[in-house]
Amino acid sequence: MPFNSPLMKFLWAFGLIATACSALPAEPHRLRPRATGSLSSFIASESPIALQGILNNLGPSGSLAPGAAPGILVASPSTTNPNYFYTWTRDSALTFKLLVDTFIAGNTALQTDIQNYILAQGKLQTISNPSGGLSTGGLAEPKFYVNETAFTGAWGRPQRDGPALRATAMIAYARWLIANGATCAVDEVLWPIISNDLTYVMENWNQTGFDLWEEIDGSSFFTIAVQHRALVEGAAMATQIGQACPGCVSQAPQILCLLQTFWNGQYVTANINVNDGRSGKDANTLLGSIHTFDPAAACDASTFQPCSDRALANHKVFTDSFRSIYTINTGIREGTAVAIGRYPEDTYQGGNPWYINTAAAAELLYDAIYQWNRIGSLSVTTTSLAFFQDLMPSITTGTYASTSSTFSTLTAAVKTYADGYMSLIEEYTPSGGALAEQYSRSNGAPLSAIDLTWSYASFLTAIARRAGTVPASWGESGGNTLPSTCSASVANGPYATATVTTFPTGTSTSCPVASSVAITFNVIEPTNVGETLYLSGSISQLGSWNTAQGVVLSPQHYGGSNTVWFGTIVLPAKTSFQYKYFKTESSGSVIFENGSNRAYTVPTGSTGVANENDSWQN
Repeated sequence: MPFNSPLMKFLWAFGLIATACSALPAEPHRLRPRATGSLSSFIASESPIALQGILNNLGPSGSLAPGAAPGILVASPSTTNPNYFYTWTRDSALTFKLLVDTFIAGNTALQTDIQNYILAQGKLQTISNPSGGLSTGGLAEPKFYVNETAFTGAWGRPQRDGPALRATAMIAYARWLIANGATCAVDEVLWPIISNDLTYVMENWNQTGFDLWEEIDGSSFFTIAVQHRALVEGAAMATQIGQACPGCVSQAPQILCLLQTFWNGQYVTANINVNDGRSGKDANTLLGSIHTFDPAAACDASTFQPCSDRALANHKVFTDSFRSIYTINTGIREGTAVAIGRYPEDTYQGGNPWYINTAAAAELLYDAIYQWNRIGSLSVTTTSLAFFQDLMPSITTGTYASTSSTFSTLTAAVKTYADGYMSLIEEYTPSGGALAEQYSRSNGAPLSAIDLTWSYASFLTAIARRAGTVPASWGESGGNTLPSTCSASVANGPYATATVTTFPTGTSTSCPVASSVAITFNVIEPTNVGETLYLSGSISQLGSWNTAQGVVLSPQHYGGSNTVWFGTIVLPAKTSFQYKYFKTESSGSVIFENGSNRAYTVPTGSTGVANENDSWQN
């Protein structure tokens, strides 16, 4: 689904299509007076500041990112109390998803930065780190030094949301490349990186890990939600470019099953499979909904879409938990915006409100308004009734068409409510526009890390949704059905180092055609010790069905229930043939897989490489 509002006009008006050449100087933010004026004027002035704030933290030329490699995004220039002068996989992916969307909207100056990011991530995937290597868990390493070397100190690892979020950001750019005739760049540069991340997700989604706040080792709603999204859109991307991701298809429904267990009947519990002594009310849950928002979706409760009754009920319970604990929220009634932190029990840096989470509370409501307007109606259920009664006490359950006065009254009230959160950001932002990580629970003064990249990105995504500007659909409508049986399964897939380290040059989007292609065949088959898998087929390179001349495959994760066997052969482009897998046992007997012969045609393109992912036919 393309961008749906007059986005170019919106971005020009707020300065987001400026070429972002000059960097803003660092300032002593904490002592500057607060911003004043109307919300609209604040948004107009803050938008270019926020975009530039991101670029200031981006290597190699960002004014606040000295020593950062090209495409490496620094979380914050703060180096003491706290030291955030690192690059986080999660923060970078979320921010670059915003930058990709902004580029697609017309800010072509961002393309070099986006491509630098993609190439940098391909390199980081190969860096051995405390979480492991490329195929042994290293993709879940949360952060690196800005010179692209491993951080080896103690930390909350692994963090399993990073690979999913990175895949999502890159898929967004890949779609644009395909739409503009540059499928070769997707095949050659992006897909190997994306495929590695998808493989990690399908292999590890049902393992515990640290949450996005890096404190709780369990199963996190945010992580599970973005993993589900990544596999759904990953499967679609694979199909679009002639690849396959069978593990994406098989595991996405199972992840969706797990996602349902976070709903406790009243709100979304942020973390399960852990006894952390907390209420479970956490901004993790709002962030999960807004980063899996699909503008083409219905108000699906299974994926916790922003307009769903679950998401709205959760919004109320979570935001209400801060009304009595922050001094700056004193006396503010329910249904009116309040400053929002991470979770009510938080003590980090004093346990204060965060700009990220205050913006998220607004963004979820803007998302919901967009969905209601597109659907043409709004439903109030027993689950969401309390949320709506805060805004319209006389409301009762039912479905209200967009032509009704009730629909107009409710959506206007929700818009006012959402604007209240953005007005709080205005109130507690210094006049220079710099956004820190937190602001004081007592007086609203900026606190903790300065110039936080994620704060700037959160502000920009929230105001885009306020303007009715939404990203492309990720295919939620095709991935929201629960399977008949839920299981804690996994699927293995191939890992491969991304070997192409440059993008095609020049202004043309056309791609040269390779005369031959190295095809890696991957097949999942549980095998026993002494068994070996082979590839046989109708052409001479595959032995012409002579098993004595079959192509021997190599195992990955040998002996497991989902052992992947793989082998690479080079064939002329456009060659068509049939093939099957067979295995030899220790006794020397040969066993072919069941089913019909498989068919394959060697693709064309500039990359000269391709992957075919199969499962043994029983």
